[in-house]
Parts: sequence; structure tokens; C-alpha cells
Amino acid sequence: MMRKTIEQLVNMIKVENDLEAFKDRIVEGVVIDSRKAVSGQLFVPFKGENTDGHQYVRQAIEQGAAAALWQQDVPNPPEDLPVLVVEDTLKALQQLAKVYRDELPVKVVGITGSNGKTTTKDMLASLLSLKFNVQKTEGNLNNHIGLPLTILSLKEDTEAAVIEMGMSNKGEIELLTKIASPDVAIITNIGEAHLQDLGSREAITEAKLEIISGLSVNGTLIYHGDEPLLKEALAEPEIETQTFGFDQSNDMYALAIEPFQDGSQFTVNTAPHVEFFLPVLGRHNVLNAMAAMLAAHKMGIAFEDMKAGLTSVELTKMRMEWIEGIKGTKLINDAYNASPTSMKAAIELAEKMPGFERKILVLGDMLELGLDEELFHYQVGQTVDGEIIDYLFTFGRLGQFIAAGAKNSLGEDRIFAFTDKQELIEKLQSVLMGGELIVVKASRGIKLEEVIEALESK
Repeated sequence: MMRKTIEQLVNMIKVENDLEAFKDRIVEGVVIDSRKAVSGQLFVPFKGENTDGHQYVRQAIEQGAAAALWQQDVPNPPEDLPVLVVEDTLKALQQLAKVYRDELPVKVVGITGSNGKTTTKDMLASLLSLKFNVQKTEGNLNNHIGLPLTILSLKEDTEAAVIEMGMSNKGEIELLTKIASPDVAIITNIGEAHLQDLGSREAITEAKLEIISGLSVNGTLIYHGDEPLLKEALAEPEIETQTFGFDQSNDMYALAIEPFQDGSQFTVNTAPHVEFFLPVLGRHNVLNAMAAMLAAHKMGIAFEDMKAGLTSVELTKMRMEWIEGIKGTKLINDAYNASPTSMKAAIELAEKMPGFERKILVLGDMLELGLDEELFHYQVGQTVDGEIIDYLFTFGRLGQFIAAGAKNSLGEDRIFAFTDKQELIEKLQSVLMGGELIVVKASRGIKLEEVIEALESK
């Protein structure tokens, strides 16, 4: 992680006060929660609507923080403490991360997209670990605060960093990519997430393509070549590009995919004689794997050597996570996030999963879809195959539209729509005969992991 003297920090960001008395003090790492302040870190307070972190500056330093930032418009900065007065603490944090990143010899891969960012990040980190000392975005630190914290956590001997970039509005990816300066950039796909804020998939495409603006000289953009909006926007690229997908027009495409209960076996055109095993469920995750493989290859890893890296992938929790359930059931927890694209992929996964006589879907609201949210939910319900799926349980106001869309295929007697989570759990438990596959999927705000916890084998 970043290790600097206060004098060096003053040279990295614009500081408004005199810190001569503290110039030799060592600062190691950054923290934004005073409760987590540990010895030697820089505490960065923010002015919020309900609370102001500046009131905890003295406490953080007394608990071991080496120094703190202080926003200029907040009165009475403590003169007896190593406090760096800056115009804006957030902008100072971002500038600090930018300067630190530029100092490091690390190679950076930046990942954005509507779905699959975290999964692709985990896969790529595993592949790059075959050759490099690797760090990656932890948890959901992928926004205007989280990404700078991720950059500042990089160790000086880190050789490759895999940085996730999330967004809600136009301009956010541009900010993040200019801080991270990726050598390789990935756009996993263009989905429907953030339609509420951006209005159209075309606008989402434009926002994701902002990642190019921070790409390093001679950098490479890797993107989903089956996506028409990306193909059209990059028809005459001014940078090096590589594509992945299922269509054979892509630079990398799958030759064959065989699903198993614990993952997928597949081959690709760039290494047709190698059978890769991915311990991650779903055909859509083969796409994520191909994006990671192209990026790893660009970083100098041979396709033939990637088999071990893919086999040892460990995903962030609540993303296609296998869990043992009551009565011998198998649960797939994919309740971290959801969009129409990823919801349909989860339904397809359940339908194609071998080895189960009975299959149950538990689907909840998809959030931030804008004016057409009811239609999107109804269309998701229409994709459910009643010949394969035994029961559909939905949760939430919008989940009722999933239920309505599935009625023609499943019939009303096999569909149960709820707005009370406990009632859903009790009804679901009542229909279990034992040995079923249960796939649980919804947006994070719906907290459907509570259903998983109720069904988990203790």
C-alpha cells in the first residue's frame, strides 16, 4: 500500500497549510472510516448530508492514524494535529490515487460492463496469478471512492492489478479510468442496468466506452463482440481492440461448451486442443472467462497455460454460489445483483443444469430499470420453460410481473408470487420433496439471500 512521508504527500496533492513540523511522519495506507483507523494510516473524512467525518479526525489520530485530510470550507482545523487542509477531500483522495498509480510500474486491467464485472475480475486475477504478483478490487470498491482506495492499497511490488469500474451515470467511468490508467480495458457486455438513470442502452454503451479515455498509450480494449451496439460504436477503432463472443467473427469464440453440476468444460478457437474447465456455473460465464483469457494473453500468458488458472478460480460470494440446502436440495445463490440479461442467464442455467429431476426458480425484483421496468419483468417471466421448471416463486412488487409473464408456460398452480418474504419461505419449504435444484436471483436491494439462509442445511 502507499507509504509516504507527509512531505511527500504535500508534493502529490495541493495542500493549503504549513506541515513543516510533521513533514517526516510516515503515512501508510488510507482509511475513510475512523472506526477502522489503524496505526499509521491517512484518515480521509467526507462531508455528508447527515454526518460530517471531520468531527472524527481527532479521534482517528488518537486511535493511531498518522494524519488526516481536512476540507478547506470546514472551520477550525486542529493546528496541533498532522492535518492536511485541502480544497475538497474527495478530489484530494482521487488525485492522490492518480499520482500514486502513475508512480507504480504495475500493469493495470480495468473492467466495466453491465453484468459480469466482478466474476471477470476474479477469473482474470486467477489467470494473472500464474505469472505475476496480483491485486484486485476487493468487495464493491469500484466507484469514485472505492477505486481510489483500491489503487492506494496496491503494494509497491504488485505487478498486475485488476480494477473493477462501476457506474450509475454518464461521466463516472471517465473519472475512474483516468485515475487507473489501464493498460488493458474490458467491457463485459451492455445490459439494462442503469436504464433508470441513463434512459437507453445506447446511452449505457456511450457511458461504458468512456473507459477508453483513460487507456494508456498502446493500450488494448477487449469487448463483447456479439453486442451490436459495441460493434457499431467500434467499427473504425482508433485503438487496438480484441473481441470475444459465441459468434465466429470474434477474435476468441467458444467451439464447444459442456455443462456440469460444478461448472462448464469448454474449448476455444485460440487453443482448440485444450479442454478448459471453469468451476463456475452458466454459459454466460464462459463469455466472462474468454474476456479474462484475452486480457491475460495480452499480459503475456499463453492460452495453453491458462487451464490451471481457470480451474482454481474463486468467486466473490453470492455469484453463482453453490450451497447445500435442507432435504438434500442444492441452492444456487446469485442474489448479489440482477438485470434482465443476467436474470435470463440464471433461468437458462437452471433449465440446462444436468442431474436434477425437479427445479425451482426464486426470482425477485430487478431495480433501476426505468419506465419499462414492468415490461422487462414480464418478458423475463416469458422465458421460463414450464416443461423443465417445476415451480416459480417471485418476490416483490415487480416480481409479480415475472409471475404474470410465466403463466402461459407454467400455469397458475405452479407459480407463487409474494411480497412477504417469510410467507415465501414457508410455502417454498412446503413444496420441497427433496433433492431439488433451487436458483435464487434478484437485485441486491431485495436481500433474497435471506431465503437462502432459511433453506441452508445447518
